[in-house]
Amino acid sequence: MTPTTLTKDVADTTKLNGNGASTAYIDGRPYSLIPGETVLQFLRRHKGQDFVPTLCDAPNLEAFGSCRVCSVDVAMQANGSARTVASCHTPMASGMHISPHSANVQRVRKNIIELVLTDHPLDCLTCEANGNCELQDVAAMVGVRDVRYPEGANHLDREKDLSHPYMVSDLSKCINCYRCVRACDEVQGQMVLTMAGRGFDSVIAKGMNQSFFESDCVSCGACAQAFPTSAISDVYQSKSVRATEKTRTVCTYCGVGCNLEVSSTSGEILSIQAPYDAEVNQGHTCLKGRYAFHFYDHPDRLRTPLIKRNGVLEPATWDEAYDFIANKLTDIRTNHGPDAIAGISSARATNEENYLMQKFIRSVIGTNNIDCCARVCHSPTALGMQRTFGTGAATNSVADIKHTDCILVIGANPTDAHPVTGAKLKQFAMKGKTTIVIDPRRTELARYATHHLALRPGTNVALLNMFLYYIITNDLVDQNFVDTRTEGYAEFKAGILGINLDETEKVTGVDRKDVEAAAIAYATAPNAMSWHGLGVTEHTQGTFTVMQIADLAMITGNIGRPGVGVNPLRGQNNVQGAADMGCQPHQGAGYLDLTKPEVIERYNKHYGVPQPSGDGYKIPEMFDAAIAGDLKSLWLIGEDVVQTDPNTAKVTRALENLELLVVQELFMTETAKLADVVLPASSFLEKDGTFTNGERRVQRVNAVIPPLPGTKPDGQIIADIMNRMGYKQADYTAAGVLEEISQIVPFFAGIRWEELGDNGKQWPVTPDGKDTQILHGETFKRGKGFFEFFDWRESGELLTNQKDYPFILTTNRELEHYNCGAMTRRTGNVEILTEDTLMIHPDDAAAYRLNDGDMICVESPRGKVDIKAKVTDEVRPGVLSTTFHFPEIMVNNLTSDEHDSEAMCPEYKVVAVRIRKSKGKYKEGAVNA
Repeated sequence: MTPTTLTKDVADTTKLNGNGASTAYIDGRPYSLIPGETVLQFLRRHKGQDFVPTLCDAPNLEAFGSCRVCSVDVAMQANGSARTVASCHTPMASGMHISPHSANVQRVRKNIIELVLTDHPLDCLTCEANGNCELQDVAAMVGVRDVRYPEGANHLDREKDLSHPYMVSDLSKCINCYRCVRACDEVQGQMVLTMAGRGFDSVIAKGMNQSFFESDCVSCGACAQAFPTSAISDVYQSKSVRATEKTRTVCTYCGVGCNLEVSSTSGEILSIQAPYDAEVNQGHTCLKGRYAFHFYDHPDRLRTPLIKRNGVLEPATWDEAYDFIANKLTDIRTNHGPDAIAGISSARATNEENYLMQKFIRSVIGTNNIDCCARVCHSPTALGMQRTFGTGAATNSVADIKHTDCILVIGANPTDAHPVTGAKLKQFAMKGKTTIVIDPRRTELARYATHHLALRPGTNVALLNMFLYYIITNDLVDQNFVDTRTEGYAEFKAGILGINLDETEKVTGVDRKDVEAAAIAYATAPNAMSWHGLGVTEHTQGTFTVMQIADLAMITGNIGRPGVGVNPLRGQNNVQGAADMGCQPHQGAGYLDLTKPEVIERYNKHYGVPQPSGDGYKIPEMFDAAIAGDLKSLWLIGEDVVQTDPNTAKVTRALENLELLVVQELFMTETAKLADVVLPASSFLEKDGTFTNGERRVQRVNAVIPPLPGTKPDGQIIADIMNRMGYKQADYTAAGVLEEISQIVPFFAGIRWEELGDNGKQWPVTPDGKDTQILHGETFKRGKGFFEFFDWRESGELLTNQKDYPFILTTNRELEHYNCGAMTRRTGNVEILTEDTLMIHPDDAAAYRLNDGDMICVESPRGKVDIKAKVTDEVRPGVLSTTFHFPEIMVNNLTSDEHDSEAMCPEYKVVAVRIRKSKGKYKEGAVNA
């Protein structure tokens, strides 16, 4: 009987029953039912997860009904005629009488499992999944002791697929449950796996009947986790029961904040799975979170402090390193003042460690020269949303995707950069729901989009002004929201209606009719959510663009309820938290304004020492000050600024001009090579703390293993140096520092380590522990939302250089790697993506006689690099795109000093370059150092 037939039959019986009761019966005993639940959900809710055996069911998959092991007998009245149905997809109805374990049902289940076992190798003792195999468990549950049927024709000699760095398959152990196929489709949306053949010849196929490595598999591991046997697994044998401990923690890569369940034994990490009950990722991760963890014990890990003597970094003890640093910092502060010292904290460190770092710089050194990598990614988001709403963070939660009718994705490629959230957005688009993508590149999401506005890089403000123009002129403004909850609209409207449409259309390169259609789609959707990334912020008008995105939400009333809002896709795992903790030069912990005397007094009381007032250096200003000789010392935590910050030659010159450069790191990065002192830090797997993800969710990071010998957690290093320099600071504990944070950061007031649980809390958290999923429900933090018009301006990079450098280079991120790649390049990910490449349109490639794989010399006014061509229509003519994951290329030799006019975020997305076919690899970085 098909699922459709079953559903119709139950609907008919419900209609006949018609008594309005909300009770059903299990073995004659009454139980309450919830509208919409299936029979299986009903039974599990009242009798427990394992009450009814299943094989094709999984927590994060839709009901399918292929195995029939979950069959139960159902009658519509006591002692009535019963029918055997699959409980997983049969809807409940009032008055149902369910017999979950009748003699008939037990015979059916046993027969099914015996048939499955006729075509399954009985090598359980040597199988990876032994002791953790659902088929094994179900066979025992239904009472299979022997198999009455002869073996099948022969599916037991299928060849294993060992082609991939991570994914492994042995399809002789496949039971045709379709869970892997459904995981690939329903969770990741990649559609790589399918069932080929018919009847007994059915077999799982990858791609066009390829190996895992040859297929389009993105290595997320959803299929391996979903599979009830070891037919699809991974090289870490993640189904093995060898682990003696399982620790829940949070991923160290992007801002999605996936929960991980890490299996370990005797200090060795064995494998990682994704908890199904995680609110963030529901049993899903990308390949970085699940598989790219072996950087933790890589031979390249730093394991002892290093001090530079006679130009060479030499091993030292911790005491020697601390004494060297303390003495040098004291001398610099005495001779040049505290503002000659600066610190850059890390989005990869915990909230507690970031808090201690800014506390050290302000309370021990006495300066506001503290910043973090939010400066080079989402500082315009924080500033722009603070100006418009009063709070610089996501207004809603990722879970709201299921409540929205339209998604607007601007300057982001989430399927690569934020893969788990990206998969959810992709699923939304693939279902034909209204999806608008504004991006110069034809990203994966753009291929499924209802509207793709492929603008020229650097023209976001122009395009969004046109977008807003058509909302106003088509009378789609939510006037009631605008009138009651905002200010500045009249002047804003006048500015928008005054734009030159002909000029705007020309500079963006997007047909005005396409913009109008997208604007109408967004404004007429009952609920619309926007998502933006670094393609918005890393521009000279980045802050203004963020404010325009906020304007879009306000002008259409898409604020303050489920399924709407403005949602930045935060780049690094704790970039939100680093800013929350005060690692920025103009605001202290909790975003309190350092120019206000009452704020300084509050900080004085909290920290117990006088606090500096006024703005400190932002990161670009630190480099300028170092070159000028005003900044003498810089302390860096976990940031490879030489490889990742723009204009490598300038950054290098700045660092080389310092009297003291201290770097805390896992590896000997390009920046660490220039340091006077290198301090070996512990990875996220070796320490406790909290990360705050892109939806303001504060989650516990739990140590899986002890710190590698010779290393220390970043928080302990900072506590040690604070004590060494005379400030009494307790040893680092996450719970202790979090308690201190809750006393000064208003929106952390109710956060306690022991109360965060498995899924954390979304700030603001009130003192009684209640968290907040949606911001600005009744009012904005600043009172009324603020409209402000901005006219588009061309980037200075193009105004100055485009005549001689006619191409626009923009930077991006690839799925397999993360930022400078220091961690991922030391995992199997480097076997999947081995190098940076340059995307170039086929027309441009033809004009320069370039073929796919040829080496291209790319030159900007600052330097040149040689890089391999990737000929693709993902970019438009005149636009090039690449990554900076590999130090062999050092792409930031090309990028410029242009910054966002308000937040000083570098303009990575618009770089004027010229190209030619390479004569050979160019080893030296800059031409104009």
